[in-house]
This record gives sequence, structure tokens and C-alpha cells, in this order.
Amino acid sequence: MKRIMLLIGTNLAIMLVLGIVTTLTGANRFFTGAGLDLGKLLLFAAIMGFGGSFLSLWMSKTIAKWSTGARVIDAPNDATELWLFETVRRFSEKAGLPMPEIAIYEGEPNAFATGASRNNSLVAVSTGLLQTMTRQEAEAVIAHEVAHVANGDMVTLTLIQGVVNTFVFFLARVAGFLVDSFLRRGDRESSGPGIGYTITVIVCDIVFGILASVVVMYFSRQREFRADAGAAQLMGSPEPMMAALRRLGGMAAGELPQNIATAGINGRPGWMELFSSHPPLEERIAALADARR
Repeated sequence: MKRIMLLIGTNLAIMLVLGIVTTLTGANRFFTGAGLDLGKLLLFAAIMGFGGSFLSLWMSKTIAKWSTGARVIDAPNDATELWLFETVRRFSEKAGLPMPEIAIYEGEPNAFATGASRNNSLVAVSTGLLQTMTRQEAEAVIAHEVAHVANGDMVTLTLIQGVVNTFVFFLARVAGFLVDSFLRRGDRESSGPGIGYTITVIVCDIVFGILASVVVMYFSRQREFRADAGAAQLMGSPEPMMAALRRLGGMAAGELPQNIATAGINGRPGWMELFSSHPPLEERIAALADARR
């Protein structure tokens, strides 16, 4: 799917670590020392929230390469690599993009795009996809990934993630303050947040973070439809993309690491559809068919 690296997994891990560190070290006492200063808390939450999401964005290519074992093609070594290189170059030029890094990784049929910007992106294709798809179907998949880069999906989802991170950080600390105040009611000797605050904040950081991913996954699914349309435009017809999706529907999609699952061509619905980064293949095919009419 897209370069929407809003690596949900990476972002959650970063936010959890930042939240625990700031809570345990007392770095957030400046907005809880004499009651809850909501203004300072919101500013602090925004800095932490957007900082975490942009840190995930900055790390996206490195994490993608490491987690998939992707091999970057600096110079094509065979006919397949040459075809892949030229296909990515052709679609990138058509989309008005600088040439992305190109990589191949071992795995079942899948592909993904990631990177911090349109000028710093990576398109990776699995060996399974290259071996089982026709050239036209594989071209459609590559066009889909290039469309993700052209659409700026990674940055868009990073901004959305920054907003939801801010509210997660903010609400978790409000909840922690309220719980701690309730547990210590009548105790006038203590100053500053206590153990009730610390435990509540850590638990809420985790729970709210997981719930916030539902919002990000919703936008991820919408960007997926747009990338399909972009692929159809780059190919000059929706038929190749529809054929590629049908082919993917008849084969096992390669599992991508959680932190880049939103950047794959074919995502499996999770145990709940709300947490799925991709719409069902049937809906994507139907959307392309409607656009063709």
C-alpha cells in the first residue's frame, strides 16, 4: 500500500516509551504540581505527540529495510531487476517524482512504499510478487506504490498520527490526575502526583494508543482507494489494477512487519475490521469498476 509510514507499531512503541519516561522521571510535574494546568499540558502533549510521529516518519525507510531484509538495487544485476528498475523509473517520471530507492525482499506476494518525503522514498517488491504475477499485474502494483508516494500518504498519515498522539497523551494525563486526586482525597500532606497517577497514565497511554490506531487505520483505508485510482491513471486504465487485486485475492498475501503493514499492497483484515489498514479487495475492485463507468 502506501508510503504512509504511519508505522502504527513503531509510533505506538515510541509514544509508550516517551510516555513512561516522562511519567517516571517526573518531567510532567510542571503541569500537575499545583493542580492541573490544561494549557501547559496540551502544549506538552502536542510536542510529545508530533515529536513521536515525526520520529517514526524519519525512521521509516531504515526500519522497513531492516524488518523485511530488503536488498536495495543500486544497479540491476539481471533482467528482472532491470525491468523493475525501469518500471519504477517510468512511473516516477510520469508522476513527477524523483527516482525512489528500489528494493527486493524475500517473501510471499506483496509490495510497499515508505519514506519521509516525496524526495526520499523507497519502493520495495517481494520475490513472491515478481514470480507469480504477470508483468502487467506487477506493473499495476508498482504504479499503486508510486501513487502512494506521489499522494504524500506517509506525511499525511504522520500528521494524523501526530494529532491522535496529542490527544492520547493529553487525555491519559487528565485521567491520571483525576484518578490520583480521587485516591488521595483528604490527604493534605502529599504534594504532586502519586503512584495512582503513574499507573493510570501508563495504562491509559497503552489503551488510548490502541484505540487511536482505529482513527489512523480509517484514513489509511481511504488513502488506499486513492492509490488504486492513482495506479489506474498511471497505467492508463483501471483494468490492470483490478486484475492485480483479483490475483491477490486468490493467493496468500505476504505478511509485512506490523510497523509497515499500512504500506503494503495487500493487507489482511485484522481480528477486527476497524484495525485493518486496507479495505477488502472486493471493495477496492468495485471502486475501480465504478470509476471506469
